[in-house]
Amino acid sequence: MSEAIRSLSEKGVYIFDSEAEAVEAAILMHDIGHGPFSHVLENTLIHGISHEEISVMMMEQINREMNGRLNLAISIFKDEYPKKIFHQLISSQLDMDRLDYLRRDSFYTGVTEGNIGSARIIKMLNVKDEQLVVDAKGIYSIENFLTTRRLMYWQVYLHRTAVGYEKVLINMLRRAKYLYSKDKLYAPPSLEYFLRNDIDASWFENHEQALQMYAELDDSDIWSAMKSWKHSNDRILSMLATDMLDRRLFHVEVLEEPPAQEDIDAISHRISEATGIAAADVEEYLMCVAEIGKDMYNPDDDSIGILYKDGTVKDIADASEILNVQLLSKKIRKYYLCYQRI
Repeated sequence: MSEAIRSLSEKGVYIFDSEAEAVEAAILMHDIGHGPFSHVLENTLIHGISHEEISVMMMEQINREMNGRLNLAISIFKDEYPKKIFHQLISSQLDMDRLDYLRRDSFYTGVTEGNIGSARIIKMLNVKDEQLVVDAKGIYSIENFLTTRRLMYWQVYLHRTAVGYEKVLINMLRRAKYLYSKDKLYAPPSLEYFLRNDIDASWFENHEQALQMYAELDDSDIWSAMKSWKHSNDRILSMLATDMLDRRLFHVEVLEEPPAQEDIDAISHRISEATGIAAADVEEYLMCVAEIGKDMYNPDDDSIGILYKDGTVKDIADASEILNVQLLSKKIRKYYLCYQRI
């Protein structure tokens, strides 16, 4: 973000020091509402509220403690500030978050094709009619960025191993919450709070303690609970906790079409026979079907404009010689059939 502010300033885009400070604060805090294991808590231990909404609540809490010094940062983050380029730098098709995580995740996973020229893209950023655009010289870097993003999603973020582990973890937490409603279950205090209560957006609004408990909840709480749950008398919870601890992820089949019900029934029956767990519980906790759709670029949502020397701006889908707009914006759907290994 600092590099982007510097690059835009050098091109004559006037940015106040207070705006630069605010947008840097906003990008630092934009994801603080993420719970342990990234998106896993959403719709498992909490529902009806996104991590972005929790980020705003946390930022507002910090702002109260800092006597309003984050007013501008929050205004930018919520897209209420008149100069829209700052929100675009935080959340858009070409935001600083994406430029950061694609390179970093490419490096740490060893998927070298994911390495994008983020430094060059930042140098090519410009502003036209109060919108963030890219100088025409940077068009090839943008083409690479879009194709790289697609590759990273299907090769890393939506890889069957990642999906398999995530489904084990989600089902384990769902089972733990169900069991807690019947009888007490060991959990560290911050995790126990979310197992005990039915927490949604209104709960956060009406219970001051909820945000504090959420802030305290981290990966260590869930790992320590898992070690206890591995020895649970409940066969399902014990099995799922053991799966996580012993790295025995769900078997994952990636399909182009939804799986047939008879195939699901056959797998469910096989697992039920092998484990002695009722077929209904197998389908509820030991298997799942996930439909995942991802498009590489949505021109209707928030387009990437290419700025030419004559001052005209074209959408990347029209400006690019190699990227086809229909292919770019086509939502690819895949179906993941995940189930317990026997």
